[in-house]
Amino acid sequence: MLGSMDTRRGRLIVISAPSGAGKTSIAQAILAQNKGMRFSISATTRPRRATETEGKDYYFLTKYEFQGRVAAGEFAEWEEIYGEYYGTLRSEIDRAIAAGESLVLDVDVKGGLSIKKLYPDALLIFVRPPGVEELFERLRNRHTENSTTLTRRMERVPMELAMGAKFDRQVINDVLERAIEEVQEIVQQYIRH
Repeated sequence: MLGSMDTRRGRLIVISAPSGAGKTSIAQAILAQNKGMRFSISATTRPRRATETEGKDYYFLTKYEFQGRVAAGEFAEWEEIYGEYYGTLRSEIDRAIAAGESLVLDVDVKGGLSIKKLYPDALLIFVRPPGVEELFERLRNRHTENSTTLTRRMERVPMELAMGAKFDRQVINDVLERAIEEVQEIVQQYIRH
């Protein structure tokens, strides 16, 4: 028999949630449990946190660089949030799909819906917090936000929860381990089909 054709299809798994709802923890667990998957690195203009690495956590761009890429149509999704830009480069997604890789994206809700428009086969999973009060406590306790950014993040929550209803699946993160198991089951069903 001559060489067999590789029929793997690259898959997109989009995980979105309000800040503090656990989307990054869940995305990291899904990546750890599914060795064939890769994390999609977003671009941002926000300052790099001490724990973050260029090209691993984000592509850190100046506002000028980011706006130039927006004008060139290089983003699958992007948004300005509190004066900073965040987005997913089309090249990240297209490269993974062409290679037959499954890509996990950790993006905000508007970004998730924008990706679904461009890539209709993408799986959108929305992680809901168990309640707004608990979400506020999670954000406050992680000590990465000052009072101004904490207030701004909380102001977005009603919009994010409403848009999350448009996602393919929703998971409540009341107990992280249980939420991870539920997302893993959803992802495995999606990969098999």
